[in-house]
Amino acid sequence: MQIVADLLTATQQSGQEGIKTTSLLTKANLSHSRLSKFLENLTGAGLINKIEFDGKNTFVITSKGRQYLDSYVNFSSIAESFGLEL
Repeated sequence: MQIVADLLTATQQSGQEGIKTTSLLTKANLSHSRLSKFLENLTGAGLINKIEFDGKNTFVITSKGRQYLDSYVNFSSIAESFGLEL
């Protein structure tokens, strides 16, 4: 769940222009194959959109992705207040 939150946060911080695969690789510190699996799941769930242009992929967070991220942050802060680690 933390990796998903990190990917959504990086995508959200990139704004309307979106974020490219190499930037996500760097920020998430994942291998390309592992990142690809996460991106497939996130696009399949409708949390991010994949935009292809000139053979390069750019990812943009959706409103559903923002809602998920907000809920995760709220849940995480509640868990921490009870001394739980996620």
